[in-house]
Amino acid sequence: MSKVLIKGGRIVTAVDDYVADVLVENGKVEAIARTLQPEDAEVHDATGLLVIPGGVDVHVHMETPMGNDVYTCDSFESGTRSAAFGGTTTVIDFAQQFHGESPKAALDRRLAAAEPQCCVDYGFHVIITDANDDALAELPDLVNNEGVSSFKLYMAYPGVLMVDDAAIYKIMRKVSDHGGMVNIHAENGTVIQALIEEALAAGNTSPKFHQLTRPRLMEGEATHRVIRIAELAEVPVYIVHLSAKEALDAVVEARDRGIPAFAETCPHYLFLNQGEYDRPGFESAKYVMTPPLRDHKCQHELWRGLRFDDLQIVSTDHCPFCFNENPMGIFRSKRMGQDNFNNIPNGAPGVELRLELLYDGGVRAGKITLNRFVQLTATAPAKMFGLFPQKGTIAVGSDADIVLFDPNQQHTLSASTQHSNVDYSLFEGRSIQGQVKKVFLRGELIVEEEQWLGRSGMGRYLSRSASGRVM
Repeated sequence: MSKVLIKGGRIVTAVDDYVADVLVENGKVEAIARTLQPEDAEVHDATGLLVIPGGVDVHVHMETPMGNDVYTCDSFESGTRSAAFGGTTTVIDFAQQFHGESPKAALDRRLAAAEPQCCVDYGFHVIITDANDDALAELPDLVNNEGVSSFKLYMAYPGVLMVDDAAIYKIMRKVSDHGGMVNIHAENGTVIQALIEEALAAGNTSPKFHQLTRPRLMEGEATHRVIRIAELAEVPVYIVHLSAKEALDAVVEARDRGIPAFAETCPHYLFLNQGEYDRPGFESAKYVMTPPLRDHKCQHELWRGLRFDDLQIVSTDHCPFCFNENPMGIFRSKRMGQDNFNNIPNGAPGVELRLELLYDGGVRAGKITLNRFVQLTATAPAKMFGLFPQKGTIAVGSDADIVLFDPNQQHTLSASTQHSNVDYSLFEGRSIQGQVKKVFLRGELIVEEEQWLGRSGMGRYLSRSASGRVM
């Protein structure tokens, strides 16, 4: 049915909050009014529910190769289905350039894998690992003709993903005049590598040493350094998965000077802390992600950053590996690092829980407003990465990506009820209030309670406009 009427819900965007009907025709929002009575429309009663824009998660890793035959355990199909159940209707994943490969070939390879599988709309950032002249020459065309307006660079993982400061500068200069933005994993990789070698030489192999060898100071130092490089290159810079107060301080200082420096954080940094690494045995490997979890002081500063717009976005960095070897095998399992913390695949799940966690722990806890909740999870990411107003809002002409959310529904988070392939939850047993009830992708109902109505391949590739220019 081409017409859908969402009736009587409380519509909340980044700036609005009112009760009205929403009429959807041919995948777009056609009309919003106090009362609508179209003929031949499929009607959904939203009385007592929040009607919010579908979430936009700009940091996920589906079926991602990590080297040495290691892959994340969610396919594009399972990962985007899980995203949909959590109220996220758009994701931006990564196309990693391998050494000797062109950035365009990396994008084509990932597009071929994603197209038949994705259940929600999607785009890609391109990860540059080999900044040779031929690769640099391709970057403007990726922005102007392929709809890729953001490029990720690593200051960590020397010998695998890390690029040096000169390469960072060259890439920034190449994309700055074309509407491109550079996303940065900011940690001092060479110093961290020395700390890892020290720990292993002393016989310290347990998961706790993942956190101890990646200190806050080295996240703060790298963040400060790369913002200065971006300032010189005159390009917007976006710090991914910011966790440390020292890194946030560098962003705040730059923004106070008018530098286009932006940053995201993730739910695990807001709701979990480094005490998780004190769990007995190998259990703490579940919490091995990069950067690692920090202390309560950092959490307090992150919430302050979200309130005052020093942090613009909450994404998930959904990078899932099973805890156990079965059923997906050792190469998709944390057990690879059973005897050496440096071999534990870095990453954690979360794409399905972002909206519900942030509503319960942010809105209900009085830390952010309802409008700010929508801003952080939908509107700001759509604006930052060139998707607004097609995505990220409920407005006439926008894609009808709409979530019906029950603010009063209480439930308990558990791996047994999630839709990802991963076999554990970071938030097992946590009781929260607020739950996704129905999800529409371009006007088509794809989630109704626990029923999956979507299908593989229904997601569309999104060609994006300039990144980092509109907020």
